[in-house]
Amino acid sequence: MKVAVFSTKVYDRHFLSAANSLTQHELVFFEPRLNRDTAILATGFTTVCVFVHDQVDAPTLELLASWGTRLVVLRCAGFNNVDLQAAADLGITVVRVPAYSPYGVAEHAVGLILSLNRKIHRAYNRVRESNFSLDGLLGFNLHERTVGIVGTGKIGLILGKIMKGFGCNLLAYDVYHNPELEALGGKYVELPELFANSDIISLHCPLIPETHHLINAEAIKQIKSGVMLINTSRGALIDTQAVIEGLKSGKIGYLGVDVYEQESELFFEDLSGEIIQDDIFQRLTTFPNVLITGHQAFFTVEALYNIAETTVANIADLEQGRPCANEIRAQPSV
Repeated sequence: MKVAVFSTKVYDRHFLSAANSLTQHELVFFEPRLNRDTAILATGFTTVCVFVHDQVDAPTLELLASWGTRLVVLRCAGFNNVDLQAAADLGITVVRVPAYSPYGVAEHAVGLILSLNRKIHRAYNRVRESNFSLDGLLGFNLHERTVGIVGTGKIGLILGKIMKGFGCNLLAYDVYHNPELEALGGKYVELPELFANSDIISLHCPLIPETHHLINAEAIKQIKSGVMLINTSRGALIDTQAVIEGLKSGKIGYLGVDVYEQESELFFEDLSGEIIQDDIFQRLTTFPNVLITGHQAFFTVEALYNIAETTVANIADLEQGRPCANEIRAQPSV
């Protein structure tokens, strides 16, 4: 197949080209993101390959369909940027990579926890300036602390296993109870109880209408004062303005995020020479107890290899007329 790969970085070229060495699809790499203005680049391509911030809405899909595209391949798990109903109406198949880096994401969440707790990022900068004072670097033992895990799929379960290794107590919330987490001693509770009793809350749930702004002003009223809040899942799980107020009041003692609800205008790009216009994001960066990384939790060798292998396999399945287990369809309206 002839594949237009959008939002291409150097690492995308490397891993996708390696995975494609046996199948020999024609991969053409484009640096711009896909949207209704750049869709013309895909003229004549049967397949487009996109990432988390590409805009695959109805107008873009209509343009792609008019120029011959019949397959949209996501090289990520999330698909909230795709209008699945429009794709179905236009006869465009959509596939994704459902899981690729549960260990990488869980381990990154733990890295945020450790860095925030022991102020490693602040200590690093001090030592570089020959400042060896310990004032302001006081942390706490993780042993016997309570970690609340919201979403206990693959990533949440792995986080639970790691934190259990530190000697933490585990509380959990999920619509579906994971018996493996319960076997670790994890206790499923409702969100208000998890909020009230957790020293650390880590979010690992998908972004759906029910979880949008899960952490909002009302939730922050319920949380234990001084809580550490970690989000390596989806940015819009958190109402950022409400969290800023929580940080200002001291209700939230620490914040570690790898995602941000308006990140599509920021992340994956070098903006070091520009003035960032997002005042809310800029306010977040002023807090000494906030640690932000730019959507890199997934970014491991193993993850990029898995993403590339699954992406190429998805394309091969559709090319050869085989059912693809990773196809996603619009849910029928109720």
